[in-house]
Amino acid sequence: MEDIKPSLTEFISGEDFLKKILVVESAAYLEELREKFPTAEIFFVTTNEDFYSDDVKTFYLDYREERLPFEEEFFDVIIGDLTLEVVTNPQDIAAGFSNYIKQTGYWLTSFRNIRHWKVLEKLMRGAFGGIVSRLYTRTEFERLLYASFYKEVQLLPLKKNAPPEMLERLIKCGFDNFDDDLQTEFWLVRASRSMPELALLKSMFTPEVRADLSRILHRIEYDVTTEDSVKNFWRLFDAEGIFPDYAAAFIRSVVIHRENFYSNMKKYSARAELEEIIAECESLYDFDNGNRLL
Repeated sequence: MEDIKPSLTEFISGEDFLKKILVVESAAYLEELREKFPTAEIFFVTTNEDFYSDDVKTFYLDYREERLPFEEEFFDVIIGDLTLEVVTNPQDIAAGFSNYIKQTGYWLTSFRNIRHWKVLEKLMRGAFGGIVSRLYTRTEFERLLYASFYKEVQLLPLKKNAPPEMLERLIKCGFDNFDDDLQTEFWLVRASRSMPELALLKSMFTPEVRADLSRILHRIEYDVTTEDSVKNFWRLFDAEGIFPDYAAAFIRSVVIHRENFYSNMKKYSARAELEEIIAECESLYDFDNGNRLL
């Protein structure tokens, strides 16, 4: 794979704590990742059987043709440049990768912009030779990722500016240059499994605790053994150290009929934290016009 600069690791925040990392074909990232995350397990998938490393778990296979030998939701991040450029069905690959990423994780990749002036200039001369490669527009790639179960997509442009006369000629021919797209040679991509707010919710407690909390909230919402369900909520709240802000955000994410939920909670609960939870829950609603987490 061609290595793209600036590095895809620009998308990795200093706050990210990565335990399991998969690199796909892009060996140039391995040393940097080992330096940044010395305690992480790093896995590498490649068709290059000459590659060897003592501290990287290497699997020799073609990710485009073979199923990856990992459990679902195993990796915090998957990294690989141009991973959808030479594939038969790009959505199959994109969706397949999402299965291996944790709910709080993301995929870093890149793609060649078919609207870049150099591509268009070659087409104008009848000299384009990228027959075996898939080139994408930004809109097309974003649509592909959202259809492949990613919830948030961020992009960074990697530009190579056109001669002024070429850019002017393309615009006169009818090519819109929105976001300076005609001068963007590559797009760098971060595709996340969850929206940032939900990723934060999922990172704080185990899947089992979140599943119990979700089940209890729904039972309160729909009047199922309501009094016992309210007691179970506070029992879990205390046992797991759940704090009011987290409870409010979680309620916003799963409870649809909040007025009935609030009524049932007030009826069977005298906890002081309840009013704080309800106030914070509704402030989340006001902040994003009712659409922050749902």
